[in-house]
Amino acid sequence: MSAMDAIYHRRSVRDYAPETIDQAVIRSLLAAAVHAPTAMHEEPWSFAVIQDKKLLDRLSEGAKKNVSSEAQGSTSDQAKHTLHVVDKPDFHVFYNAGTLIVIYSKLEGPFVVADCWLAAENLLLAACAQGFGTCVIGFAASTLNTPEWKAELKIPAGMTAIAPVILGVAAGVTPPVPRKPPEIVTWI
Repeated sequence: MSAMDAIYHRRSVRDYAPETIDQAVIRSLLAAAVHAPTAMHEEPWSFAVIQDKKLLDRLSEGAKKNVSSEAQGSTSDQAKHTLHVVDKPDFHVFYNAGTLIVIYSKLEGPFVVADCWLAAENLLLAACAQGFGTCVIGFAASTLNTPEWKAELKIPAGMTAIAPVILGVAAGVTPPVPRKPPEIVTWI
């Protein structure tokens, strides 16, 4: 698959088959992730790989409670939509995917968040090229950054979860979502 094919065929998969991704595949995806551009060659990323189903289930419940609590009292349409999604008892934040890869920043600075997201994009495209489904799970980031979850996952206190990405075998076909054409503000 060419890079352009991966860009145009990658989807945010929200339904996974109950298959475990083996370590060799995950290591190849992480190798692709660390080939992302990085400002001043800082390479600020570190990774956590979580495949324990019970742990993922507990983290999902914790994230649902945390996100619901954060959205309570807000009148924004996004908060209302968030509550509508996470308050469903059968909603699983990780869509029952068997693998969660969290990209953490181990540094602080003006470019580390962008660097981590560039690594995430490499991971997403490499997974697509290998036939796997992925989805960024923003709902989980604030929960992963709590002292309780950092302690449970043995993440150093100074690290910050930037990009939680689920990975697995898609349970079906995820149709493309139409995109607006590029909005060019100026071309001088």
